[in-house]
Amino acid sequence: MKHPKEELTYVMIKPDGVRKGLIGEIIRRFEQRDLKIVALEMFQPTHEQIDNHYPKNPEWITRLGEKTKTTYEKYGYDLVADFDTDDTSKIGPEVRKWLVSYMVSSPLVKMVVQGVHSVDVVRKIAGDTMPYKADMGTIRGDFSIDSPALANKEKRAVMNVIHCSETPEEAAHEIKHWFGDVEIYSYKRFGVDE
Repeated sequence: MKHPKEELTYVMIKPDGVRKGLIGEIIRRFEQRDLKIVALEMFQPTHEQIDNHYPKNPEWITRLGEKTKTTYEKYGYDLVADFDTDDTSKIGPEVRKWLVSYMVSSPLVKMVVQGVHSVDVVRKIAGDTMPYKADMGTIRGDFSIDSPALANKEKRAVMNVIHCSETPEEAAHEIKHWFGDVEIYSYKRFGVDE
């Protein structure tokens, strides 16, 4: 069992975060909460890497379609007019394509963040996955106003600045997927680890 200060999570700054010049700001927000960046790299992802990052199982993909359908119903939009179907198992793959296209559209920044309850703390700092719902003071609340309704109408993924693991298990999987055997650095921060 690891010490609570050693919990690791995975974070990726998405294309809109990179293009808006938010790399330093995002890192600053983590570090000011006494979290440590223990691995960091800017890279241009391949289609295959992103395709393997997101689930491919039919249930997950259909759920994307269901979320899209729910958004259309909520705002009174015509799903069939935009997708030529209301079958969520056919809409989901289209939405997944938008997501992959978005994620390969520019360099990304990947990092491993360490600290007390890092998975939960990073998600709290990031804010709600849907930027229009995110509280001010969070990364998404301060730097994006995107919504699934707007993204669906524009036939693209929701731009929400940052990805962060939801659970310690997901973090371990994503760290292995994105960093492989790259060294995770260990160091002491002044005032935090002393």
